[in-house]
Amino acid sequence: MPLNKVIEKNNLDKTNAWPFVEAKKLLRERKSFIAKKGKIILQTGYGPSGLPHIGTFGEVARTSMMVNALKQLTDTPTEIITFSDDMDGFRKVPENVPNQELLNRNLHKPLTQVPDPFEKFSSFGEHNNEMLKDFLNKFNFEYNFQSSSVLYKGGFFNPTLQIILENYQGIMDIILPTLGKERQRTYSPFLPICPDTGKVLEIPVLEILKEKSKIIFDNNGKKLEVSILDGNCKLQWKVDWAMRWYALDIDFEMYGKDLIESAILSSRIVKLIGKTNPSGFAYELFLDEKGEKISKSKGNGITIDQWLEYASPESLSLYMYQNPKRAKKLYKEIVPKTVDEYLDFVEKAKNQNELQLLMNPVWHVHNGLIPKEDTIMSFSMLLNLVEASNADSKELLWKFVKKYKKDISEKDHIIFDNLIGYAIKYFNDVIKIQKKYKKPDSNEKIALDALVKTLDDCNDAMLPEDIQTLIYSTGKENGYSENLRDWFKLIYEVVFGDENGPRMGFFISFFGVNETKKLITEKIK
Repeated sequence: MPLNKVIEKNNLDKTNAWPFVEAKKLLRERKSFIAKKGKIILQTGYGPSGLPHIGTFGEVARTSMMVNALKQLTDTPTEIITFSDDMDGFRKVPENVPNQELLNRNLHKPLTQVPDPFEKFSSFGEHNNEMLKDFLNKFNFEYNFQSSSVLYKGGFFNPTLQIILENYQGIMDIILPTLGKERQRTYSPFLPICPDTGKVLEIPVLEILKEKSKIIFDNNGKKLEVSILDGNCKLQWKVDWAMRWYALDIDFEMYGKDLIESAILSSRIVKLIGKTNPSGFAYELFLDEKGEKISKSKGNGITIDQWLEYASPESLSLYMYQNPKRAKKLYKEIVPKTVDEYLDFVEKAKNQNELQLLMNPVWHVHNGLIPKEDTIMSFSMLLNLVEASNADSKELLWKFVKKYKKDISEKDHIIFDNLIGYAIKYFNDVIKIQKKYKKPDSNEKIALDALVKTLDDCNDAMLPEDIQTLIYSTGKENGYSENLRDWFKLIYEVVFGDENGPRMGFFISFFGVNETKKLITEKIK
């Protein structure tokens, strides 16, 4: 997607939005390497041992935001390589996939040799790769997908594998001090693929035949002579990462903070074999509602597909943009807050100067092309409207909205039109089952009856602020003069089944005075 205009250099120098900060750091650190090859290569890594999760999307989204920043800072072409480590041994059966017994029988084989439990593709690795590409394509990301199995077996990595073999002892000197004594005895940077079982073996080395590009391993007392080339061996993770950086000439890669130690060791290895490590960026991890790390094998947290059922792709991109160095919880209940933040940022953008826009997250979400649509109401308010109106289709809710806002149409409010569909789905799937409506006691019922009487003196032509003032007055006159927060909490708990709710004056002016009176009366019967 092209940027809408070139940003003034003065503003590019001043902005401290993280994609620009990291892009400037990359250009500084890799200046001579970029000049030599005339290209900037960024990598994102994915281990297809389970279904792609939202964290994988986050890495590609954030790297794409870096590319957007780079395009403002330099004319040098950029490329994102999305690398799938699909030759890795299948270590653990995920809990959220079918045919568990089939997968258990194929543990420790390369992921592209494990049957697809969904019976759609030639392997579990290919299935997960296709899912990854499918959801990245939904977001129109520009990326170059690369498969570990294809590059190993096709010989692309062969020259770098020979360099790794030449530096075998130096690599062992880097890795061994980081391992326990038991692991030190069996560790090898090279993992042979067993010719009999097809499994990725972790077995000790007996002899290295550098001139033949072969290694002799001790396979439970039997000698196993294997070529390191053409996919007959794969590398241990940290060495594999360094080999990728070297072979693909990577300039930048971001990774979760749990991989910081691995990145340090891989940086030492890539320097040993003759290149400088890429510029890096460590982000904090995504957590589920219990504060546990999101895992492909567990399938915990919210999935990409779930988010996209409840909210726009842009809201998900916004969530990825914000505070990448802070641990973030990813579960269904965070969706409405994120959508409302997105709408607020779009609204603020209308009155911001260029420097302020560069600090506005939606500039990065939309690559500078921020929508101009006016916000009709927040997502949270819309959820209340879905509940109060009992609307179960977009058409019904639009009819309701147009009853009170006669001058609006679907074609001028595409964001809001989509928002209505998301709100109905989210309310029915997530909110409805959690609702706990308060039954008011006798005193609370008197106060709410008084509110209904107050609304007898209101009409749909009144300003929301005037209705809000009358609601305040009613609360003060009915025992809530010292704590109006409790007054509104009572209304929300009785009417909406929640401690929090919309600004009532605005809600009533939109929902209608008579409709609100009926709603309250029904709830206090």
